[in-house]
Amino acid sequence: MTRFDQIEHASLTDVGVRRSHNQDSHAIQLARDDEQWHERGHLFLVADGMGAHAVGEKASEQAAGLIPHTYHKHVQQGPKAALRKAFMEANASIHAFGQQNREFAGTGTTTTALLIRPEGAWIGHVGDSRAYRIRDGMIQQLSYDHSWVWEYARIKRIDPSEVKDIPNNVIHRCLGPEPLVQVDIEGPHPLESGDIFVLCSDGLSGPVTDHEIGAIASVLPPAEACRLLVDLANLRGGPDNITVVIVRVGGPSVESNGEVAAKSGKGRSARSSLPWWPFSLVTGIALVVLAIVLQAQKWPTTAGIIFFLGSGAITAGLGGLAWHLHRERRQAVVEEEHEAPRIHRQTSCRVEPALLDRLILAIRALHQVSLEKQWSPDWKIYEECASAAEALLQKGDLPGAFREYCRALMPLTGALNRHRNKEESFQPLWDRTH
Repeated sequence: MTRFDQIEHASLTDVGVRRSHNQDSHAIQLARDDEQWHERGHLFLVADGMGAHAVGEKASEQAAGLIPHTYHKHVQQGPKAALRKAFMEANASIHAFGQQNREFAGTGTTTTALLIRPEGAWIGHVGDSRAYRIRDGMIQQLSYDHSWVWEYARIKRIDPSEVKDIPNNVIHRCLGPEPLVQVDIEGPHPLESGDIFVLCSDGLSGPVTDHEIGAIASVLPPAEACRLLVDLANLRGGPDNITVVIVRVGGPSVESNGEVAAKSGKGRSARSSLPWWPFSLVTGIALVVLAIVLQAQKWPTTAGIIFFLGSGAITAGLGGLAWHLHRERRQAVVEEEHEAPRIHRQTSCRVEPALLDRLILAIRALHQVSLEKQWSPDWKIYEECASAAEALLQKGDLPGAFREYCRALMPLTGALNRHRNKEESFQPLWDRTH
């Protein structure tokens, strides 16, 4: 059984190359013990603020602060209702802030939350920050981009990557601009041991492909993967703020503990025990039959007592049956309201030769720049990782080689980060391919 402490996570945010300040925010609220794990779970959130004069930063900060707090306040109502109320209250607060000053008008923020509980993963979402799940060599997008590109693609029934002549960063829904907002809440997505979840702002999902995000998050521990993904986005020009949260589910398979399939944390095990009311009905009927027999045998007093007891047992059994039917109807309504969670898009994220070749070219290019500009990366780590990668490549271990080449790249990107603000120009070194 997966415990509350078998979730590994990391996060990182960066201003990027071209922005003067960071309007992204993120939040992580972890259950401290097993009781909290079953009651409210772990909550992770990424928000990307929008608005001039740094008000976008204030909007994303409000979302990152209010949503976890409000969710915990309403958690007894269930994960779906609690998440929805948390988003709605955050929207109302950000909208009120936007009405205080004419310069604040229109301020808003995207927000994507991942809630992991014993029964599975829930996604709360408004905007185009994304939630991914990586499983079995596939990266699956669990959130729907509230952008004009995705809306056009939905109407035309094509993949969003096929849409041309519409800017990718124009969204039609976020928290703040309007007094009310439609919030997407989906779940629970079943969990499996080894699942990896990625939350990110479009500062990452814009420059970096899903394939690359999935491959890097698959081969590296969460902290290293966060660092390299941010560095990769900056290598491609860092046009926006970049925020990423990576969560890895550990321990034995959670599907075997029965909690994933249940609609609530405590429902199915209780319902699996035999109900009491059939026994009451059977016992009551038996007593009534016995009373009739005793009456025929000229035992009227005893027969009367037994008939009274039998009638009571039958009445109780019928009452239990009525309650059982009422509960089943109510549960059916609840289950009908919970639409099956969707995977909105997915692609392979297995390490392939073409991906590995692009990484090697990037390393060589950045290695040459480091020598020419006399930067001082940690050459020892670079050489150790590069040598390990070449040895694994010779053995045909592509994922292992990719992992070590990623680690060889990191000292070089670290040196670049220390010097990039001093450079007059910046050219991306690892070309994105679709």
